[in-house]
Amino acid sequence: MICPHCGHDNLPGSEECSRCLQDLTQLDLPAPHNRIERSLMEDPVSVLGAQRPITLPENATVRQAIDTMLANDIGAILVLDNQGKLGGIFSERDLLIKVTGLHNDVDDLAISNFMTAHPETVTPTDSLAFALHKMDIGGYRHLPVIDKGLPVGVISVRNLLRHITRICHERA
Repeated sequence: MICPHCGHDNLPGSEECSRCLQDLTQLDLPAPHNRIERSLMEDPVSVLGAQRPITLPENATVRQAIDTMLANDIGAILVLDNQGKLGGIFSERDLLIKVTGLHNDVDDLAISNFMTAHPETVTPTDSLAFALHKMDIGGYRHLPVIDKGLPVGVISVRNLLRHITRICHERA
């Protein structure tokens, strides 16, 4: 990596020039090659128009969660603690892995016992690439969107796919 300040040829990936000690980290940033890459790298999560969060309190039952998810045609519910802050997320995956076939009567089971506590979150200003990376690494299909400590939305893989599809149609 050639230092733009002194012209010294540094090792690839160097954070600073070994001759003049100038910062080289900005030279190593990836550059977008098309509109989709540009959107993923530059657009914030807020462009997805996150769905408003459907929430239940920690003491809600699994039956209430199932009924709420069916009524709202959603795959995940945010679970709030007594202060209204995010305590966890209860998803279809939690239902299938932690409840179905293991418990017969879901009417009295608290979702707090089956939710994913302290889930990964994003903010409205985080990049789409950051959100997608979290989803990929964690194997999540839903991410809560938090602003000033409170849940303001939920994004899903479906939201990201629709966004990318919209970009593709704009080019056509």
